Amino acid sequence: MSEKVASETELVKTLRDKTGAGILACRKALQESSWDVEKAIDVLRKAGADLAAKKSHRTTNAGKIESYVHMGGTMGVLVEINCETDFVAKNEVFQQFAKDVAMQIAAANPQFVKRDDVPQEVIDREKEIYKESVKGKPENVVEKILQGKIDKFYKGICLIEQPFIRDDKKSIQEYLTEVIAKTGENITIKRFARFLLGE
Repeated sequence: MSEKVASETELVKTLRDKTGAGILACRKALQESSWDVEKAIDVLRKAGADLAAKKSHRTTNAGKIESYVHMGGTMGVLVEINCETDFVAKNEVFQQFAKDVAMQIAAANPQFVKRDDVPQEVIDREKEIYKESVKGKPENVVEKILQGKIDKFYKGICLIEQPFIRDDKKSIQEYLTEVIAKTGENITIKRFARFLLGE
């Protein structure tokens, strides 16, 4: 085996270890990025996002309800995660994702799955609070500041926008996109409940 082939094989292996993507997808991403692993990760992420967008309209009637109990039984989580087929619901990647999401909910205490779930009155109340802090600033700056604060607010309360507790360089949405790319099916986090003893 030539040195070039050996180093290309090593790079493919490195990329696979980091992303879990298939051999052919890793090789293609590395070729597109001139064999730069970090750039290849971005190529794979974009490909995953494109695939997730294409699959987002597909019905998800299979899946599982994952549970997580923590702190000696004083806190628990139930989360429903849907996919298209029972085959994927039993897949190791899907199962791990479900476990990670349940742990995320336990640790980060989100209030909603996504932005669309947040009632308008909650957003309006937050905006009113933030408006107080921007009084006296120029009008053209106020809207940008308010939008930045609201975006930060969403990252705290919306599950899919939160940084993933096991890898805070990516959000739950980015993790979900990776899982969709790996399984080839649409996957949705439908709902969850978090219980704290005595709350």
